[in-house]
Amino acid sequence: MTEKRLLLHICCAPDATVPWPSLIGEGCETVGYFYGGNIHPKMEYDRRAAAVSALAEQTGAELFLADYSPEPWFEAVRGLEKEPERGARCEKCFALQLEAAAEWGAAHGFTHLCTTLTISPHKDVNLINEIGARAAAARGLVWVERVWRKNDGFKRSVEISKELGLYRQNYCGCIFSQNIEL
Repeated sequence: MTEKRLLLHICCAPDATVPWPSLIGEGCETVGYFYGGNIHPKMEYDRRAAAVSALAEQTGAELFLADYSPEPWFEAVRGLEKEPERGARCEKCFALQLEAAAEWGAAHGFTHLCTTLTISPHKDVNLINEIGARAAAARGLVWVERVWRKNDGFKRSVEISKELGLYRQNYCGCIFSQNIEL
């Protein structure tokens, strides 16, 4: 029997504060995967990567930081620059992130995939879980569907982030959402 190995796609450190310990507490090997090709500018990516690394260190969790490569993201969202938040651009962005995580996970022997994206009250959790399930299945992984914002998950993530002194950004990450405060 194959042991359950879960790859947790992490969008940012604050959003990982609830899901990551929860999944580790369930007893399966859980490794974080930070993909930030959607984050702009590079300085912002660096701040978020440092915060995720600090969270991994504070919790003793294992983390893989994907190389910063914004070109595939810009290609994926070309023509969608004026889309509103939660629109078609976000759908492409979620797909790019979750497909990258699924591909990396499959290549490194993971059996399951989950994401921290569903902790945000600003995101369409049904869309995220649908995209995640497709990305995972296409690479032979099992999608672990969670809605982390339930049971005050988002509120707890804010509190934990403050307690741990983690950098908490005020926009989703892409250049087009930079002027939209969360």
